[in-house]
Amino acid sequence: MIRNRIAAMSLAAALLTALSMAAGCTPASSTAPPLAMPAAEVKGVPLIPLPAVVRPADGRFVVDATTMIRAQGDAASRVAARFTELLGSTTPLRLADGQGQGIEFRIVPAPSGTSPEAYTLHIATDGITIEAGEEHGLFNGAMTLWQLLAGPQANAVALPAMHIEDAPRFAWRGLMIDSARHFWSVEQIKALLDAMATHKLNTFHWHLTDDQGWRIEIKRYPKLTEVGGCRVPQGDAGRRADGTPNLYCGHYTQEQIRDVVAYAAARHITIVPEIDVPGHAQAAVAAYPEHGVVDGPTEPSHNWGVNPYLFNPREETLQFLENILAEVIELFPGPYVHVGGDEAVKYQWQASPAVQAHIRELGLKDEEALQSHMLKRLETFLEEHDRKLIGWDEIIEGGLPPQATVMSWRGIEGGIEAATHGHDVVMTPGNTLYLDFLQTNLPDEPPGRPKFTSMQKIYAFDPVPEQLQAKQRRHVIGVQANMWTEHTRTWERLQHNLFPRMAALAEIAWTPLQRKDYDDFLVRLPVQLQRYRALGIAYGQTALSVAMQRQDDRAGNQVRVELSNPLGYGDIRYTTDGTAPSAQSPAYRAPLTLPVPTDLKAAAFFDGRPVADKASQWSLDAASLLTRTDKTLAQCPQGGRLLLRLEDDNPIDGARANFDVTIFNPCWLWEGAQLQDVASIRVRAGRIPYNFGLLREEEAKRGFRRAVAAHGEFEVRDGCEGPVLASVPLPEAPDADGFISLDAPLRPRSRNTADLCMTFSGDTRPRMWVLQQVTLRTGAR
Repeated sequence: MIRNRIAAMSLAAALLTALSMAAGCTPASSTAPPLAMPAAEVKGVPLIPLPAVVRPADGRFVVDATTMIRAQGDAASRVAARFTELLGSTTPLRLADGQGQGIEFRIVPAPSGTSPEAYTLHIATDGITIEAGEEHGLFNGAMTLWQLLAGPQANAVALPAMHIEDAPRFAWRGLMIDSARHFWSVEQIKALLDAMATHKLNTFHWHLTDDQGWRIEIKRYPKLTEVGGCRVPQGDAGRRADGTPNLYCGHYTQEQIRDVVAYAAARHITIVPEIDVPGHAQAAVAAYPEHGVVDGPTEPSHNWGVNPYLFNPREETLQFLENILAEVIELFPGPYVHVGGDEAVKYQWQASPAVQAHIRELGLKDEEALQSHMLKRLETFLEEHDRKLIGWDEIIEGGLPPQATVMSWRGIEGGIEAATHGHDVVMTPGNTLYLDFLQTNLPDEPPGRPKFTSMQKIYAFDPVPEQLQAKQRRHVIGVQANMWTEHTRTWERLQHNLFPRMAALAEIAWTPLQRKDYDDFLVRLPVQLQRYRALGIAYGQTALSVAMQRQDDRAGNQVRVELSNPLGYGDIRYTTDGTAPSAQSPAYRAPLTLPVPTDLKAAAFFDGRPVADKASQWSLDAASLLTRTDKTLAQCPQGGRLLLRLEDDNPIDGARANFDVTIFNPCWLWEGAQLQDVASIRVRAGRIPYNFGLLREEEAKRGFRRAVAAHGEFEVRDGCEGPVLASVPLPEAPDADGFISLDAPLRPRSRNTADLCMTFSGDTRPRMWVLQQVTLRTGAR
């Protein structure tokens, strides 16, 4: 929660005071002379990421239709043109070149050792000047000025006088997008690049190949996209009404890739392509089975998780991979090529007599050493073509290629080990910077991994581990967030997952560590949301909304509720009369005890305005006391840690239901259910494909209750290992809408409170029943 001293301040006072204190100067006067024309005023510097140094000054400068743009030289002119184009497309401001009072872009000599991305921005009463030693730095300065002007959305904007000196903390400020699991159009990729540029992110890691799809055209091997670029989704989504396969296809032509690379370069973003080796290779092996290990055809996977297909380590396949990389290098001029190296389970190599003979022939210790041998060969090829190899932290196992850069995703330990041995590192720990983890634990989050990653956790992450010595810390060249897309089927979901968390990523990547302050970040975030709207970004609303925890009292016919905002905004207002909350509505200060029925609405406010687009609302009626959904039930202990929010497999197009389920041992728990007068338990359930590739050690953890009835039963116990309270046989198949509704009579019991443990018996493969809603039904037994 924002500290009281900051929550009580206005946006202007909080920012200006904080920045003045940081710069060691007195806040600018708030009694500047009135403007001769109406203008939206920008107070303080509501910038994300926060610059390194800001020195407020007296006065202001108004940017309006009369403001001129000046630039000398090709580099400065390019930046000025991009700035004017972006400003014109996102605000009412239309600026033109000219020699009058206005905004000037300058390339000037910079002191030795200055970052090529550094810039200064000076706003005075007679104009604005942006200076940098190189074009990239000047572009960063232009993005800072764009932020100041894009928030107000007015025909004239009054900027406070200030001087900014800025440079990034890290050289690698990255975002990874997975186009292999779900395909994103060129237009969508460009929109992400635009957003990255405004956040001063400079590295776009493009995940182009995986088990589920090969997305990059390789002219020498056309079947990689012809065959590997299409998969048949699992379940009903994989079949059309006439029974024919509903192929999910997509790839980027080389012409499209060149276009995207040029688009990124114009925004000073380097693209790092990823070609996964030796694992995550099923789509490639489907196209060219001779470069796999197992005899016989396969197809691009419709399963998520870890699949066993590997590239063959023989010479012919290494040449195949080098030929692919040769075309990749021609398309991507950046210094790095990512070769994956992750999750390459060695079952196929271990089972292959030919591969085992190859290991002995090479004099290698084991399969891990064989992977290292392959990657070292590819590193040599890349170095010969003036490229650097980067891979996930598994490339450490079996011996790192000599010049490799490590992307540490299984925590920070791999990064520490690599930096200790003199290798460059990009920190991207999955438990912090994987954006397919949900933003909150609220029911209306889209499908993904419900072990959510909050904004607070992302913002608090420091990419430089304390364990490293000073000389080793320089090897941490940056930080990156990753957006895996198994469960992100739509563009709307992708935007929801990325924004506003990208703002926190930008700040940990750019802002000096000593300048970071989460409370101050929350003060600046509402203006950032205005910029998202200007860019047309459908940012996530869940973290901005109000969360409710409830404790039901059926006997007293009332509910005790606790309200909070996931980001920590402390000003929560609520109503119980059906109206939308306003800044004048009652403030939430302590848990509420409400009678049933009550319609409760609540919203988080900052500076007198709601931070979410609409209020959160709950209907607390008698039916709600008797009903829980998969999103509001707990998970049973034996369910394991892998809880997922999974999407239904139909309809083919349009909205689909989703379900919270632990895939290792599906089970749902209603803790402390009040069973007085309850005669039966009604369940509404769907059935979805079990489409997960599991490692052998994970497979051993998968469990389910053995079926007694022909097709299994829905079963309710008093505690997960307690006596059966209710049971009803399951049908062979769901109804036409894909769901079933069943009533299970409640058996006699000794008490009226129980932890209801609910399961569906029978093997979860190939399809599993998943609970959507459970209702306690009252009446005579």
